[in-house]
Amino acid sequence: MGCDDNKPVPYGYTMPSHQNCNQYGTTGCNCCPSQCTKILCQRGATGPTGPAGPRGAVGATGPTGATGATGATGATGATGATGATGGIANYADFYALMPGDNAASVAVGGDVDFPQDGPTSATTITRTGVDTFQLAAIGTYQVLFQVSVDEAGQLVLTLDGTELAPTVVGRATGTTQIVGMALVTTTSPNSILTVRNPAGNSTALTITPLAGGASAVSAHLVIIQIA
Repeated sequence: MGCDDNKPVPYGYTMPSHQNCNQYGTTGCNCCPSQCTKILCQRGATGPTGPAGPRGAVGATGPTGATGATGATGATGATGATGATGGIANYADFYALMPGDNAASVAVGGDVDFPQDGPTSATTITRTGVDTFQLAAIGTYQVLFQVSVDEAGQLVLTLDGTELAPTVVGRATGTTQIVGMALVTTTSPNSILTVRNPAGNSTALTITPLAGGASAVSAHLVIIQIA
């Protein structure tokens, strides 16, 4: 059988001339296998390490680990500023005594006089006349009033000259006082409040002197700022 120079000879064989074969690693020497002699072919030295291959793709995200233990409680923060004080902010009481005050009847569209000063907390609620009262601060005020009158009639609060319809109170018959109470909210400083015989009525009101006895009877206007 002829030799095929292109056919590899297994590793560990050599040519019959006993010359060492060229080393091809584990592939063997290039000559005809039937004419080779075993053992004389030697393994060559290991070649240098080749360059590193490209970085592989990022692997899938692993499962979420267990929740760690709760950390220690942080230090207490600084105390905040003190809020506004609730309840009554300012108050004032104005009154009249009959006989003496309100000697003339209160005409339709006219205001009841409260010419005397009762207890007051400050200067926020003040009088500007015998029947006009200034609310200096914008806010909400509780207003209470009581007046003894001879006739059936009505009274209403006004703010800056405008009658406040929800504050109308009155009596149809009898001799009881007309008593009113309401919350009034101002939208501008130094608003003026009055107690009025409504302009749409037809009867002047007589403020009763000595109502129910021999002592002068009072009429009161109490104003309390609540917000």
